[in-house]
Amino acid sequence: MTRADDIFKSNIRKILEEGVMSEQARPQYKDGRTAHSKYITGSFTEYDLSKGEFPITSLRPIPIKSAIKEIFWIYQDQSNDLDLLNDKYGVGYWNDWEVDNTGTIGQRYGAVVKKHQIIDRILEQLAENPWNRRNVISLWDYQAFDQTGGLLPCAFQTMFDVRRVGDDLYLDATLTQRSNDMLVAHHINAMQYVALQMMIAKHFGWKPGKFFYFVNNLHIYDNQFEQALELLNRTASEQTPQLVLNVPDGTNFYDIRAEDFELVDYDPVRPQLKFDLAI
Repeated sequence: MTRADDIFKSNIRKILEEGVMSEQARPQYKDGRTAHSKYITGSFTEYDLSKGEFPITSLRPIPIKSAIKEIFWIYQDQSNDLDLLNDKYGVGYWNDWEVDNTGTIGQRYGAVVKKHQIIDRILEQLAENPWNRRNVISLWDYQAFDQTGGLLPCAFQTMFDVRRVGDDLYLDATLTQRSNDMLVAHHINAMQYVALQMMIAKHFGWKPGKFFYFVNNLHIYDNQFEQALELLNRTASEQTPQLVLNVPDGTNFYDIRAEDFELVDYDPVRPQLKFDLAI
């Protein structure tokens, strides 16, 4: 069992045994029922990517290819356009969050990245002084939220730091998330931002270092308890999956493509479980 599998099972047990039920829940299932959840607050994990610790479970298949493509949509294209996400990347799961028939998710995610030129600023700061302590991506923009409706960002803040170990420079990343669906989105979000971390590290010819992951509200929806128990009963794969970025060191951030990523030695337990998402 990998570190990710061990943490996954531990979090499921903690939510089921120690969690509390939500009140006045916002989301709904597609049939109109209110989507309540059982949750804990203040979940923190750490992975050392340099030691092959990646935050992806083998207890069920994780659609990592579409997850990484979403990162390109947000941070390379810097877009909120659903047609672009659908047509360029073949990813359609954001369609349920379209705002007022605009073909967008509102002034969220990629729109905020573009508005503040966030990636260009981060790359410039790291180039000028890799040891600066101001490499912060924040997608929490109240002004943008007032302009349109739309789902407020869940994974809303990322921070980067550089460490020297011997002759090597390592890029560490911290992802902060206000809310996370433990069974569906946890490893999707984590691996997305590991991919972003790897892209920035590759831009400078550095090595991916540690990945820190903090979730304020970690939950399991009330229509997923059966699936949670099934996951606890599964035996994890003995393989150790690795995410590989197959481009040379120094490749410009904007020249990296989603197909340059490869997930190797990943043999998740099947069959896949069905989850009715809360919207």
